[in-house]
Amino acid sequence: MDPTLRHSVGLLAPLGRTLYDTTSDDLWTRDTATLPRALRKRRHAYRDFARRRLAPLALTADAHPEQVDLRPLLTEAGRAGFQSELLPPPLGTMPLTGLRQPLFHSVLKAEEFTAACGGLGLALLAHDLGAAPLMISGDLAAIRRWLGPLYRDCRNGSPRLAAFAITEPGAGSDVEDTDGARTVRPGTTAHPVDGGYVLSGQKVFITGGARADLVTVFAALEPDIGPARVDAHFTCFVVEAGTAGFRIGRSEHKLGQRAADATELFFDDVFVPTANRVGAEHAGWAINRNVLNFSRVPVGAIALGIARGALEAALDHSREMRLGNRPLLAYQEVQLALADLWMDVAAMRGMVWQAVRHGPPNQGISSATKAFCGDRAFSVATRAVDLLADSGTLHANRVEKALRDARLNQIYEGTNQINRLALIEAFGDADFAGAA
Repeated sequence: MDPTLRHSVGLLAPLGRTLYDTTSDDLWTRDTATLPRALRKRRHAYRDFARRRLAPLALTADAHPEQVDLRPLLTEAGRAGFQSELLPPPLGTMPLTGLRQPLFHSVLKAEEFTAACGGLGLALLAHDLGAAPLMISGDLAAIRRWLGPLYRDCRNGSPRLAAFAITEPGAGSDVEDTDGARTVRPGTTAHPVDGGYVLSGQKVFITGGARADLVTVFAALEPDIGPARVDAHFTCFVVEAGTAGFRIGRSEHKLGQRAADATELFFDDVFVPTANRVGAEHAGWAINRNVLNFSRVPVGAIALGIARGALEAALDHSREMRLGNRPLLAYQEVQLALADLWMDVAAMRGMVWQAVRHGPPNQGISSATKAFCGDRAFSVATRAVDLLADSGTLHANRVEKALRDARLNQIYEGTNQINRLALIEAFGDADFAGAA
């Protein structure tokens, strides 16, 4: 605080002084102080892990993902309890505050991990998405059989991972939209046989698919499938790695978030016993839609983390780069540009934190959060590149990577256009009544 202002504040009456904020804490510290004690500790732990373990590997993992061994990261994250947070103790490590707001720790983790590296962060976070259908189904037998042992192994330092598989070569965001799912022709089907089902088909762009120990797969039941309303026949199954007929295809070379694989999975007449079905037949559509309701807010937090990383890189550059024997940060034009980026990041965090206070998550609010944060993150990263000028195009300056990482966030978990339609669908009878 300016010394003259500090002196002036000191002249106020005692009550006036208590109402005047004289601290110099940054936004991260101020926001953290508003959280319950358990979440404050969690946020510090996430940031510490991200800075120690993810940030030093970020550029290498982006340029040469094949050179980075993820196993030590997964092992340490598992032992720290970061890979078993969908369930409270004794089965999992969810903070007890999560029983009331089950996504708050998830968005804190997503922001901290991806502020250090969008790709490595996604590689660690994808496990939660793969396990989510087991939890969200409410199928206690599936939770006990799959999720409990999975979490025990993660905490013991022998991580076993889950992946979420719905996207197909001929059906991506359209199958996550009600109208699209009504008419799309299913590529992955499940044919009932004695003792279980036979799965046939292909999934693509499956994050974590290359190393998953089990995959939660959504397939349409045969022979129920008619010419329409395919969504009514979706059913969820668990397929374990090593099952006959289940094989892994190529991992795509992506624009961004390269440290997280996007892998093809093939199901060549894979027999899945009835015990591997998650929930009832035909319940897969409800499970899938609610998984997305739960996951899209953390995906918004991924965008928030990427944007924050770009802002931090731009701030570092503005402090270090000198123009006319003055740091860039001394110029008002640069200060104005950085202020805009700071406000966008703060607005994104405010929307994410407000969204997690709705429980259970609402489709419209989750979709709006994902779309807003994804678009703002890309804008923040773009303006950070502009601020760095030629240096912004260099891989070493991190903002070029942030720009590519942010672009993917606008596409997965339903394109941002699909998420806007999901918002209209959710509030069509309330805020948008009569829009049709």
